[in-house]
Amino acid sequence: MTNPATTNTAVPSTFAAGDADKSATSAPESSPAQASGQGSTTIADVVVQKIAGLAAREVPGVYELGGGAARAFGAVKGRIPGASASAGQGVSVEVGQKQAAVDLQILVEYGVSIPELAKDVRNNVIDSVEQMTGLEVVEVNINVNDVHIAADDSDGDDQDTGDRVQ
Repeated sequence: MTNPATTNTAVPSTFAAGDADKSATSAPESSPAQASGQGSTTIADVVVQKIAGLAAREVPGVYELGGGAARAFGAVKGRIPGASASAGQGVSVEVGQKQAAVDLQILVEYGVSIPELAKDVRNNVIDSVEQMTGLEVVEVNINVNDVHIAADDSDGDDQDTGDRVQ
């Protein structure tokens, strides 16, 4: 998950002629950069992670991303002034030179069709990542962890907190 992805600014997803040997020395050793006479572009995992997370959140019916612990930490972090939830929360990626794979942990709104939602999330993530990075997204795995029920948001605030009997 630490391998940065690379794309060629002149010829996407291919090595320019004669550059295969020198590209291995110009990029991190774990991921040779694709290069041309005009230079190379390296895309870090965190970039793909954030794009995928934001794309998933755009789909109506996705309440939140992340597993139970990540959501709890995000809720605490959200109460701190100036802090915000991470765009990559609930998203893990594996990025290669030409391809990326995405795993999502999501919490859905009650009442939505989960198969339809998963299809919409998958399509939006693939479109966004491929359009913004030039990487081919080979898979988007979606794990639905929970269902959000709007009544759970009240946390008893609307109930009378007075004595039950007189």
